[in-house]
Amino acid sequence: MVENDATLKVSSKPKLRTGNSSTVDAVKSVLVELSLKGNLKKYIYRMSTQIIDNAILAATKAIEDQIDAEIEKLDKMEDDELQALERKRAAALKKHMKKKEEMLQQGHGVYTELSNEKEFFEVTKQSANVVCHFYRSSTMRCSIVDKHLKDLAPKHIETKFCKINAEKSFFLVQRLNVRVLPTIVLIKDGKTVDYIIGFDDLGGVDDFSTEMMEWRIARANVINYSGDLSVPPGKSSRKSTNPLIRYKPKTIRGGNDDSDSD
Repeated sequence: MVENDATLKVSSKPKLRTGNSSTVDAVKSVLVELSLKGNLKKYIYRMSTQIIDNAILAATKAIEDQIDAEIEKLDKMEDDELQALERKRAAALKKHMKKKEEMLQQGHGVYTELSNEKEFFEVTKQSANVVCHFYRSSTMRCSIVDKHLKDLAPKHIETKFCKINAEKSFFLVQRLNVRVLPTIVLIKDGKTVDYIIGFDDLGGVDDFSTEMMEWRIARANVINYSGDLSVPPGKSSRKSTNPLIRYKPKTIRGGNDDSDSD
């Protein structure tokens, strides 16, 4: 009687006869016996299936191990990159704080008065960006400039804000050709790059805003500014015939009827 697949057990498999027969004869004997019982095909199918399953499991495990190794490698790489980025940011912050501390020690962050012309040259040599107001105590508009520059100084640590008495600075007044008070001289890297003469560039009025002063100074690139330099604060961005829009740095001195002359 032929056993069905459900009742086929390992114990029913014929055993290899090891006697004096060779291994090949033993295998042939097993195959013949299985063939006679009708189980050869089932045996071969079962063994083939088992071999395939084992191969699939082995291949799957190898792939999983490879994927795990790649993920671990990527995780480690990401951690290293994050740590490198954090170190870079920390170094940049440390450098920024050190630079800020140096600037504060140089008098940045406050609006100060220079005692003499020698100090003016020291300041312009020491600081890359300088805003210097040439004033006269008897000129009312100079006090208006003082108010705005005093407010801007702590906002722009990157720039040195100062003033000097024009009546006590004859050499500088002559050298810089200062003829109108107030005059603000804008200096970058030791070179005079622009002038703000009187209030014409500030709207031609006495009650202009600190933002207007900031914008006008920024156009000379001596302070950091994130706004729109093409138009004054509060103005439309559309094209205009306003002389403030057609701005060019002043390198030649000119008069101003609304301000005091020397």
